[in-house]
Amino acid sequence: MSRPCPVIVMAKAPEPGYAKTRLIPTLGEAGAATLAERLLVHAIEQALTSALGPVDLCCAPDASHPAFRRCAASERVQLSNQFDGDLGARMHHAFARALAGHGRALLIGTDAPHLDAGRLREAAAALDTRDAVFVPAHDGGYALVGLRYAMPWLFEGMTWSTPRVMDDTRARLRVHSVRHAELAPVHDIDEATDLAHLPAGWLA
Repeated sequence: MSRPCPVIVMAKAPEPGYAKTRLIPTLGEAGAATLAERLLVHAIEQALTSALGPVDLCCAPDASHPAFRRCAASERVQLSNQFDGDLGARMHHAFARALAGHGRALLIGTDAPHLDAGRLREAAAALDTRDAVFVPAHDGGYALVGLRYAMPWLFEGMTWSTPRVMDDTRARLRVHSVRHAELAPVHDIDEATDLAHLPAGWLA
């Protein structure tokens, strides 16, 4: 795999009361925001370390938060605003933009700290022989999706944040006869019980 492969990192501003809201009862607003920023920085570090191509930090509600600005200190990180609409519309728009100038792209969030640079390179390599690649999440969703061309039907009308997201995605891939690859699953950090899957020392 020699062609550049942009990595899109979709992130919410690590603002107290806005980020990681399901962890607020356990960590408090400030604690949840602190963890959100740590996850954000880690995701950007892994995207840069993978050396696959440009990194697009796709921000919500916009790119003005100081944490986003700090991440963009690297000239290889560009900031963009997330598109209006549901998660699927925002993901499709980010892919359409990245794929306009490249023959492949990966998209990740910031919720899976074990989605490291090696896994990103493995996902990009899978696109040498497959049109799509996924890293499923143990909660039934997925932590990474990679595409060689835009697939709007993959994201339209999806019921997000349910245990059926990956299964429903597989069904859509079958309907459209898309050959895809799946890598080993990872844990998302969304609920209090997920905190057990954080790297050691992250909550110290």
